Amino acid sequence: MAIWEDFTKLDVRVGTIIDIQEFPEAQVPAYKLRIDFGPSIGIKRSSARIVKNYSKETLMERQVVCIVNFPKKQIGNFFSDVLVMGIYNESADDVILLKPERYVKNGTKIG
Repeated sequence: MAIWEDFTKLDVRVGTIIDIQEFPEAQVPAYKLRIDFGPSIGIKRSSARIVKNYSKETLMERQVVCIVNFPKKQIGNFFSDVLVMGIYNESADDVILLKPERYVKNGTKIG
């Protein structure tokens, strides 16, 4: 069972997607994202398996919820800096992104 201290170890923040690229090398269809977390954290990269529900056009300038303090993860030839959070709808490749109800400043901490 997780305890409160486990949750407090996670640094969960809001950022805005500023760039989306195809990721043809990924084993499961995915995008490469650049996400702006504001001046204190900066711009970070992530790979996200969200191709099924989101086009590149619908993702641009969208705010997302991410864990920003995991170690980098190598996915093929790409290094992901943050984990974009979402809900598995029907399967692991059918993801619905988490986002704030309304606009908040990039880098805002979730708790």
